[in-house]
Amino acid sequence: MNISRRRMFSYLCGTVFAPRLVAQSGMASRGLTQRPRPALSGRPFAAHFTDIAASAGLVAPIIYGGVDHKDYILEADGCGCAFIDYDDDGWVDIFLLTGTRITGAPPGTSNRLYKNNRDGTFTDVTEKAGLRHVGWANSVCVGDYNNDGNEDIFCTYYGANKLYRNNGDGTFTDVTEQAGLSIASDQFSWGAGCSFVDYDRDGKLDLFISNYIRFDLNKVPKPGDSPYCNWKGVSVNCGPRGLPPGFPSQHVLFHNNGDGTFTNVTEKASLAGPAQGYGMTVVAADFDEDGWQDIYVACDSTPSRLYTNNRDGTFREEGILRGVALNDDGEQQSGMGVGIGDFSLSGHLDLLKTHFVEDTCELFQNDGNANFSDATLSSRINIETSYTCWGAGIVDLDNDGYPDIFIVAGSVYPEVEQKIPRYTDKCPRVLFRNLGNGTFEELGKEAGPAIIERHSSRGCAFGDFDNDGDIDILIVNMNEPPSLLRNDVRGTNHWLKVKLIGTQSIAVQLGHASWCIMVQRPKHKQSRASPASIRRMTCDSISGSVARQS
Repeated sequence: MNISRRRMFSYLCGTVFAPRLVAQSGMASRGLTQRPRPALSGRPFAAHFTDIAASAGLVAPIIYGGVDHKDYILEADGCGCAFIDYDDDGWVDIFLLTGTRITGAPPGTSNRLYKNNRDGTFTDVTEKAGLRHVGWANSVCVGDYNNDGNEDIFCTYYGANKLYRNNGDGTFTDVTEQAGLSIASDQFSWGAGCSFVDYDRDGKLDLFISNYIRFDLNKVPKPGDSPYCNWKGVSVNCGPRGLPPGFPSQHVLFHNNGDGTFTNVTEKASLAGPAQGYGMTVVAADFDEDGWQDIYVACDSTPSRLYTNNRDGTFREEGILRGVALNDDGEQQSGMGVGIGDFSLSGHLDLLKTHFVEDTCELFQNDGNANFSDATLSSRINIETSYTCWGAGIVDLDNDGYPDIFIVAGSVYPEVEQKIPRYTDKCPRVLFRNLGNGTFEELGKEAGPAIIERHSSRGCAFGDFDNDGDIDILIVNMNEPPSLLRNDVRGTNHWLKVKLIGTQSIAVQLGHASWCIMVQRPKHKQSRASPASIRRMTCDSISGSVARQS
């Protein structure tokens, strides 16, 4: 493959100038100022979002670290959530992770499973389901690892990760140890992202885990103790720079043995070696369209990684070569969340990666061969640099057939707002409406009151919880109850919802990104994979404007 001069320049910038960036702070950012927002197009937006979490029964707060200040990065990164139809009744339920506090968890703190009552409300069935647990949770991925037709749950943690087997009767069993997955962590390891992926196409879901930091609370510097513990002249929690990368290696791949157990094949798959970055969100998808799943890892303050599947059980790392490791200026960024989708209706899966405040989120356009070009400027999403952004999705929110962009945000340094008010802890949601010409416009109240409400948010999930044919959004808010954004789409656009049931492959296709649905429109086609992710989970539905057939 030929390497352009620009890509070579990006590589040199990302390596030669990295020490200069490291000296600035613990997080990578370009220090960009907020650009003036251009006038809106005036075109009506059919989606309208209202936060109905309280009336739906989602009232328990998600505990995560200190409220007004955070002494350690462990308290700052937060956790994810998922839509999951755990009882297979055709109505997606809700699974929410939680954290704890350095001084101990408040009474009642737990991960939570909410059953969908099919009337716009949910019932907390955590205890009955056997999912009560407290710890520093990070991400969640859902998939049927044992091919019994029930959706299972895997969660990453600081410390010990968890695999919960769905027993098919409304309960789950922790099978982490008997499945051979307990070796993926120790007391100092920090599992960050995860994805179920059938990387060898044997019909069984394997498991990929990214690792963030090897975190020893007794050895981590306190706020202000080093250059990595200061931001804008304010003493803040340290890292990730200055802290040792993840353990036992940067990432871990487990092969599904087909008998309920997994084998660590990290070295065999050519993924082993010394940790060289801070892994965060993971997504698995066939980016080069060869029929084999590739793996992308957003990395914090280090180059992100794209592992291309060699189709022989091994991978090769090609993030820089393919144009998705650095930004278009050749700089490392603080990769947080990832969204995938075909924003330009080219038939190829593009990538969205979110970043730290005073930097742009990056939109990478795929040519179909996994060669990506940076479309951040040309798409006009570069106008938003005010917030630290986390969970994200490329999803069609208004059912017009053009995927939009949705992002949640929140500061990792809540104490900074007290001294520099413009760096707020709680932030509005970020919504970019696809104009259908390769560009986006940022909407606020035009998309409903829930978009401009402020929270310090982390993970988000997309799914149609009320089965009305539009995409709703579940959001994790730090030290508050979650948000459930009900979408009420107006207009006459059509939608299609699909559930795939494997017969000779994976029984439940949720969490397996090998399938792609094409929605044909005049002169256009929209593709969407089912990403296995993760910390920001996507459900098994697709919506869009479908041409009428006679």
